[in-house]
Amino acid sequence: MTREPTEPTGPIPWTGPTPDDAPATAGSGLVVRGLRKTYGDHVAVDDVSFRLAPGSSLGIVGESGSGKTTTVRMLVGLERAEAGTVTLDGRDRSARPRGRAERLARAREIQMVFQDPYLSLDPRITVGGCVDEVLRLHSPLGPAARAARVTELLDQVGLGPREAAALPRALSGGQRQRVAIARALAAEPRVLVLDEAVAALDVSIQAQILELLATIRREAGVGYLFVTHDLGVVRHVTEEVVVLRHGRIVEAGPTGQVLDAPRHPYTRLLLDSVPRRGWDPARIAEARSAVG
Repeated sequence: MTREPTEPTGPIPWTGPTPDDAPATAGSGLVVRGLRKTYGDHVAVDDVSFRLAPGSSLGIVGESGSGKTTTVRMLVGLERAEAGTVTLDGRDRSARPRGRAERLARAREIQMVFQDPYLSLDPRITVGGCVDEVLRLHSPLGPAARAARVTELLDQVGLGPREAAALPRALSGGQRQRVAIARALAAEPRVLVLDEAVAALDVSIQAQILELLATIRREAGVGYLFVTHDLGVVRHVTEEVVVLRHGRIVEAGPTGQVLDAPRHPYTRLLLDSVPRRGWDPARIAEARSAVG
């Protein structure tokens, strides 16, 4: 049964580690403070702050247009923030990078896996070549060592010699997503951003990819930022979560606490919108109107 929205209607305070708790020093993880981005009169992201501890996993959830993707595009450098700071282990990523070496260093630190891996893979290059391309940019390895590392990375994501020699169009959606993950890991990032990375996959393939990601995080110690509208994915793979609405964080904290006892009407609306037995779309529409 849909719960009627009640006060509070403003942002719910973060109950986990805060950006202010994290000094900008080595080992402090990813610290985001006060990010803002506008497009003309539209405010896409407004005063967004959070912390991703080293090796931890944080979910960023919200509906389309909530500011999720714009936020992470600023983190990886695909968009420039108009205000706010981003630091990773004490290194400021907010200013424009100076020169090719600094751009490559920043790219190594935070890698991104997109929803549609086919669009981010060169269709003219074999799978092995796609991974090798990243190694040529980001590692000092010679040809033989790179070839061995390509094999190792593809094996890590469950792909073998046949897939390595294939073009991306010859693979399934799940296999292509594995390639995208292997290519991101080739840079040895501190943080991996997954932007709706399993949204386009069948449920059974989603489960395989999520289990793969959990294994990689345990073994490599890389931190994850999951950008998604799927609250089931968030519950399964994250320890902390932030809820974005109209570019602002309305609720944040430990994942179980936020999903099991949501305090903000918008968070409750997201949870009540998940189809299940007795689900009533008309009541969801009424609740949406009440939230505004």
